[in-house]
Amino acid sequence: MVVADDAGGELWVGKAPTTRGRVFGGIAEALELGARSRELTLESLLADTSVFIYGTTHATNAIITGATARTAFLTTEGHPDTLVLREGGKLNPFDFRHPYPAPYIPKRLTFEVRERIDSEGEVVTPLDEDHLLELLARVGEHEVEAVAVCLLWSIVNPAHEERVGELVAQELPGIPCTLSHRLNPIIREYRRASSAAIDASLKPLMQGHLDEMALDLRRAGFTGELLVGTSFGGSLGIEDVASRPIYSVNSAPAMAPVAGKVYAPNERSVIVCDMGGTSFDVSLVRDGYLKFTRETWLGGTYTGHMTGLSAVDIKNIGAGGGSIAWIDSGGLLRVGPESAGAAPGPACYGTGGTRATVTDAAVVLGYIDPDYFLGGRMKLSAQAAREAIERDIAEPLGLELERAAHAVLRIANEHMVSAIRDITINEGFDPRGSLLVAGGGAGGMTMARIAEELGCERVLVPRTAGALSACGGLFSDIVAEFSVSRRADTNRFDYEAVNRALAQLQHQIDDLFSRLHTPPELREQEFFVEARYPYQVWELEVPLASGRFTGPADVERMIEDFHRVHERVFAVSEPGQYIECIYWKGRATARLPKPALARIDGQAAAERSAPVSHRSAWFGEDGPLETPQFRAGDFAPGHDIPGPALIQEPTTTVVVYPGWTATVTPTGDYLLTAGPADRAEGAPSRPRGNGAGAVV
Repeated sequence: MVVADDAGGELWVGKAPTTRGRVFGGIAEALELGARSRELTLESLLADTSVFIYGTTHATNAIITGATARTAFLTTEGHPDTLVLREGGKLNPFDFRHPYPAPYIPKRLTFEVRERIDSEGEVVTPLDEDHLLELLARVGEHEVEAVAVCLLWSIVNPAHEERVGELVAQELPGIPCTLSHRLNPIIREYRRASSAAIDASLKPLMQGHLDEMALDLRRAGFTGELLVGTSFGGSLGIEDVASRPIYSVNSAPAMAPVAGKVYAPNERSVIVCDMGGTSFDVSLVRDGYLKFTRETWLGGTYTGHMTGLSAVDIKNIGAGGGSIAWIDSGGLLRVGPESAGAAPGPACYGTGGTRATVTDAAVVLGYIDPDYFLGGRMKLSAQAAREAIERDIAEPLGLELERAAHAVLRIANEHMVSAIRDITINEGFDPRGSLLVAGGGAGGMTMARIAEELGCERVLVPRTAGALSACGGLFSDIVAEFSVSRRADTNRFDYEAVNRALAQLQHQIDDLFSRLHTPPELREQEFFVEARYPYQVWELEVPLASGRFTGPADVERMIEDFHRVHERVFAVSEPGQYIECIYWKGRATARLPKPALARIDGQAAAERSAPVSHRSAWFGEDGPLETPQFRAGDFAPGHDIPGPALIQEPTTTVVVYPGWTATVTPTGDYLLTAGPADRAEGAPSRPRGNGAGAVV
């Protein structure tokens, strides 16, 4: 999926199938499709491009599928089970059917280093270098491709970990190595070890992948700046990501809330949903801020592997257009988590898939025009969809075909509602007053029904919904985050130690801006503390007013801000109680130029506002309804489309359900509101930027 903006601020989307060879093959195909629509060649398009922002799921997929490098794990003697015991619990404590999950790095590749440093940074056991050299010889015999090092309390005194890194480079030349205190200087041992292990295991893969991508782009004529999307909801230079490839994990879904901020800049709370072919991702924007977390699990909560790094909070479930519907042994209808994916795909694709999916159900219900899928570039088989739903769902359950298809969508919707409640209600946030932004190729089909379940009355479906994450990359900035572990209790606040930690963060931020040659007017920096009440287990992130504490008033303000955050999340606070400050963070943002989004031509669209056809669609009533079908660009700004109606965009279908109204915004997006058209006033507007000529 590629999104680009031209000099006039017009966004266009190019989509091509995923390629299994060099990744640039699929990107080039998508670029060529878009270039031809603008009467350009691929070479001329790339030559005129100033910034190319590359978002990839390559790292995430490698972790989930086990395709990472063979990695050795070096840890303090006596502590070989950090990755085995991990952290967390069990979502279903009485379900004993599943085996205990395997560690990220197997025990046979875990090596114990003879050394010990205590929590005060004092050396208890000196580093035994002779023993270490013997260990490294054994590591080499195992033909490892990367090394991860995590020693106890290296965040307080990194001397031993640094020396281990030096000897790894000396004894195992060419083998990439990750030191935990450099990558993720936090107290919790499992999180620090897990992030180091994941990062090291990705280095051979991602360094080759990114080098290949950069080379192919240069050969194709690109001479601009190449950036890579990160899990911070921004981008970094290709060298920075290659040196710390864990930053690219979950980077694609982290871009979706960035787009949500741009599409609805005046909204206090925005729930951003991205429903693609295999998954449903949901994130939250509050008061213009993206929600962050340190608990990103890959491959399942508690059973997968935690990145341990602060990243945009994304809840992900296996509920997409390709999610397979099936009947379990108890006769109950299930949807997902298994997906037909792009290959073999849903039955209606006609590419080898035969099992019923969410997309097949949408075709049966009449929501998708089989002759206009992907703007008419791909024809679907309605007959194959009907046969799959009939065979897999309707007959086993004894239901009519349409009711069976409707049940599939209802189950899929319930999964997505649960994911949204997890990131909102479970975090002390009421979603009812929020705007839902519907992204992904399947987002426009079901989001109104999901909004009804949540009590929301507004849904925004962008014209480029099918490429929501890619659009977020286009609107993103260069973002980096730095952290320091420094314990400080507010009842005996150590101003010197805290200010020293904040000064260290300031130095790292200044160094980043200097390397990027960022002008002062394009620099932004924020500081945060992760704190808790005494004896609590988990911390909450609280913004700081500045990067320095000058006296008791600054500490009191931080305490009051923490009370407010705790009240919002847990519905309770403890005024008068002191807090424990654990981590200090600095977030640096180097602003990039943004596209100036073009407004649609109202006069031209007004001449095409009649439906192109009518289709029989089923919305869960007693029978099908004759539903008008419209094409992209058929409406002028402010035009109201009462439901039921179907609006076919090249990358998504907008389903306007009965009882809902779609209003066209000045930029051609669709604001869906529950009720009559007069409730669609105040459509979210989007800021106009200064143009970037960027390609994602």
